Order: sequence, then structure tokens, then C-alpha cells
Amino acid sequence: MRYGLIGEKLGHSFSKIIHEQLADYSYDLIPLTKEAFPVFMKQREFTAINVTIPYKESVLPYLDSIDPKAAAIGAVNTIVHRGSRLYGYNTDYDGFRSLLGKHKINPKGKKVLILGKGGAAKACVAVMKDLGAKKILTVYYKENPETISYEACYQNHKDAQIIINTTPVGMYPKTEDSPINLEPFKTLEAVVDVVYNPLRTKFVLDGLSRGVIAVGGLEMLLGQAQCAVEIFQGKKIDEDLMQRLYADLLKERSNLVLIGMSGCGKSTLGKLAAQHLCKNFIDIDEEIVKEVNMPIKEFFAKMGEPAFRALESRMVKKFSALNGYVIATGGGVIKSSENITELKKNGRIFWIKREVSLLESGNGRPLAPDFAAAQRLYNERLPLYTAAAEVICENNTTTEEGLARLLHVYELILS
Repeated sequence: MRYGLIGEKLGHSFSKIIHEQLADYSYDLIPLTKEAFPVFMKQREFTAINVTIPYKESVLPYLDSIDPKAAAIGAVNTIVHRGSRLYGYNTDYDGFRSLLGKHKINPKGKKVLILGKGGAAKACVAVMKDLGAKKILTVYYKENPETISYEACYQNHKDAQIIINTTPVGMYPKTEDSPINLEPFKTLEAVVDVVYNPLRTKFVLDGLSRGVIAVGGLEMLLGQAQCAVEIFQGKKIDEDLMQRLYADLLKERSNLVLIGMSGCGKSTLGKLAAQHLCKNFIDIDEEIVKEVNMPIKEFFAKMGEPAFRALESRMVKKFSALNGYVIATGGGVIKSSENITELKKNGRIFWIKREVSLLESGNGRPLAPDFAAAQRLYNERLPLYTAAAEVICENNTTTEEGLARLLHVYELILS
């Protein structure tokens, strides 16, 4: 094995995709148990590796030389095997500092909370010190002399202005969790999550809902990978290439989520958009029909709307965890705020807005059997669509024009 990533759980990792785009080598994902880890390190059968949770500190005793910056941080995420010696570096520092700069997050003179105390946390602490943060507190769930508890955090540090999550809380597949409740932090200015799968964790979405700068870990991942590849190959990578890779990766991994009234054209536009974008297409209502083996109108009649909404939410959660899809939702998906949160984690929500006079009714639609019912439903749901939508896309003319408008706006929002 020449190049790769070691860690305990790597099923969520994008590193193979990134490294093989940046360099001309194969890059392996190597999950290691705690028992297998020391054996692997003693064998030294690699050219260069990256290191992730939980081994960024555990690798230190196996190294022959540690870069001064990594030594000061106390964690290594990049190792190069030169001759018979192992050299350790920390590129998390560079990736995190780059992310802050791109999003104009300036910690100078501010109180910062860092959640977690592992290798990534240590790199973030070092960056915050170097950028002049006034106070840096590490929050940890266990008693530790170097950290504060979450309870103490809520009681005494509600004036924090920046919160950084370096824990795996909220990472796929347990995406429903957030490491901290942001509600008490009334002076909050920014949140950063080093987790990048999902693209927007619940923690990040909570930050966005409060109107603060909120950033996921994809840019940090790319920044640290760029530095690692430069160390591996001994040459600089062009910044334009990094920008293109970020845009391409975001477009590839993001879901395009369509909401709107029944009959507004979500399924038609969604299928065409999926073909154009080379994404898979999912229709939540069709998946529900497959699950229950009966038309939705019949399911409504037999089981009632609450049972249908519960099943709909289960399907939303299942497919929202995937990457690279166009997802057409049912008209009432917006009735649950949890549905919208799930859909936003890997997707951007587009409201396909169609004039009520142009909406279809009847044809098996249990809540809109006629035009009058469709109009009442539209008026009832209008505030919910407005609140849920990240982008509004009018679809009042031809399918071709609606598709062109949808694709154009999607390209803009992710570029």
C-alpha cells in the first residue's frame, strides 16, 4: 500500500475521491481496529498516509520526526515514510485556518468554545491562539482538568461568540444529533463543524437558522488534503484546481430537493433535472407506494393522514442521508420541520412554485380532489413553503422553460 487514510470508521470518508483528483496515485481507505492499529504502524508498509479519528495522537510514539507545528499541537494527521523514517505533520491546522479566512470568521478578541479534545480540536485551538482569540475553552463530556463540562458551558459561557465542533456527533449515519444546544448563546457570531458528511449537519443548520455564519467541514477537508498532497509530492497545487474541485464535489454530493404543491411539476422537472445533472432520481410518494403496495389515496382512506405523515418522514430521513440525488417530495412534506431539517443536510431546497390556477387536482390526490380544495390547501401551506424554501423557482409556462430556470439557479447557488 502506497497512499491512504487510516482511522477506525471510514465509511463516510470523501478522502479517496479528493486525493485521486489531486494526484496521480491510488488512495486506499484503511479502517483499523484499536488492536490492528499498532501492528499497522510497526509494519510501516506505506509511502504516505493520512490519519483520522481516533489515531491522530496515538501515532506520535511511532514517528521518528515530527514537524514543529505538529509537535506544538500534539497531533499528527499526515505521515510520510522516507527511507526508513516516519515524518509526521499536521495539515488540519492549515485546512481549518483556510476555512476561517474564506468565510471571514475572525476570532481576534473573542470567546471561543471548542467541542471535543482530540487531534482536530488541538489543531483548532492552535489556530485560534494564533489568530488572537481572547478566550478559548475546550468543552468535553467527561471530567478533565483541561476542559469544562457542557453544564458549565451553558451556565457560565453563554456569551461565546464562536463555537467549533470537532466531535463526531452529527456525523453520518447518526445525523439527527447535535453536539450542543445553540439557543442560550445570544451573542453567537459563527459556528464551524469539522464534520463534512452530511454536508450540513444539524449543528450547522441550527446556526444558519439563527442567522449566524455557519460552515461545515468540506472546505477544511479539502484544505488539509491539499497540504497533505503537497507534502506527499513535494510540489504546490494550483488554487484554481482546488476551487474547481470544491465546486465539482459540492455539486456531485449535494441533493437537489424539490418541494411544492401536488401537481406543480416536481416529478416531471425532477426526472429531467436528474438526467441533465447525472444524478439519481427519487420520488418520495412513489417510494411510499412501493412500501405500502397500494395507492396513496387508498392508504389515506384506510390508515389516515397521521400514519401517512409518519411513513413519509421515515422515507425522507432514509433518502436525505444519501448523496447525489434529485428528490421530489410530496406536497405536504413541509408540514414537519424535522422533514425540512433532514432534507437540508445534504440538499438545497427548491420550491417549485406554480400559480394555483395551473395546479392539477383530483387524479388520486386525497387532499385536493377538486380545484376549490387545491386552492384552500395552497393558501394554508403557502407560509410553510415560504419558510422551507432556500430557492424559489417559478414553473408557470412550459416544462422546458421550467427546467432551464431550475438548472440555472441550481448552478448559481452551488458555484
